[in-house]
Amino acid sequence: MLIEIHMIQNYSPSNLNRDDLGAPKTCIFGGATRARISSQCLKRSIRRSPEFAAALEKDGGVRTRRLIEEIGRAAADKGEEPSEEHLRAIRKVFQDGGVGLKDESTFDILFFLPRSAINEMGKAVKEKKADDLAAAFAGAIRKFVKTPDIALCGRMTEFDAKGPFECLKGKFTVEAALSAAHAISTHAVVNEIDYFTAADDVRGQDAGAGHVNEAVFNSACFYKHFCIDWEQLVESLDGDVDLATTTIKCFLEGAAKANPSGKQHAYAAFNCPDGILVEIKRDSPTPVSYANAFANPVPDKSERGLIGESIARLGQYVHDIANGYGIEAQRFWFSPSNRYPLTYVGDNREKPMIDGDGSTGDFGDFVKRAMKAVNSAQAVEAVR
Repeated sequence: MLIEIHMIQNYSPSNLNRDDLGAPKTCIFGGATRARISSQCLKRSIRRSPEFAAALEKDGGVRTRRLIEEIGRAAADKGEEPSEEHLRAIRKVFQDGGVGLKDESTFDILFFLPRSAINEMGKAVKEKKADDLAAAFAGAIRKFVKTPDIALCGRMTEFDAKGPFECLKGKFTVEAALSAAHAISTHAVVNEIDYFTAADDVRGQDAGAGHVNEAVFNSACFYKHFCIDWEQLVESLDGDVDLATTTIKCFLEGAAKANPSGKQHAYAAFNCPDGILVEIKRDSPTPVSYANAFANPVPDKSERGLIGESIARLGQYVHDIANGYGIEAQRFWFSPSNRYPLTYVGDNREKPMIDGDGSTGDFGDFVKRAMKAVNSAQAVEAVR
């Protein structure tokens, strides 16, 4: 079973995801320059959102190169700083296990571990002898990772495991249940330059601003796409169906309400999606991106407006692909207060893409309906 989420989200002037020059990321699509938000940026904003935190109530993942300090803090008494003796012991275990160091407290790779594993290693540092520490660390890391964010996003960390970590060789990777597309604008964009100054409040003999600079920004309407493999998610959560269901619910809420943090203090682009489509594919588990609905850029001026035309193109393309390829799915559409219906044109007239209870203007109701369908579909899968 696949759960796919498609979103149309228009952002006011912003710089949500920067490139190496500090400008908003872009790409060429359909022969035109588009605004882009990387999938990594989107996943991080969702993973760190308060909405997704509900799925991590029992145990959240920590992704860091500074694992030595994290374990040291877990070993320290409350309110105390990690001791040098503990840090040296922790560092030695990882060095002996084949993990490279950038400096005394930083690895040369990112580790993605549940908080429970870090706490268990911290406890081992306090209670065990140095000779027993390596085995305790290996045991804590080797334990099955039953953590929603790691199960969704995967863990690709590998290193030349040796010595006490020999047992971890080839067993550290967790297959991601989530596929996330780079968000792209439905229309062509041209990045703009903001010339700004900072005035000196204390006047002196020198005239003019105390600071002068330029910043690059744009404004774009994005198409976002996420796909979750239900079976892989359940497998990575050690068969915990209830936790998998909670993970999907919290991910859907986080995807709708979380925004990338890039330069938000300067632009405050906290814009909500104007349309969200959820597809639950049980009998036709074929993942489909609807990005090609926008291969021809939405024009600057259209009768429906930028958002309305983007949603109209999405609805038409969903219909055409689903009908043409025979892709069956339960579909649910949300637009705030039903501002934008999801429609297609057939027999020379506009028709709703989703009939009856599948379309709503209430987000809470939308989530309930979608999750009820997920529960029903997974119950059928369990019987098979």
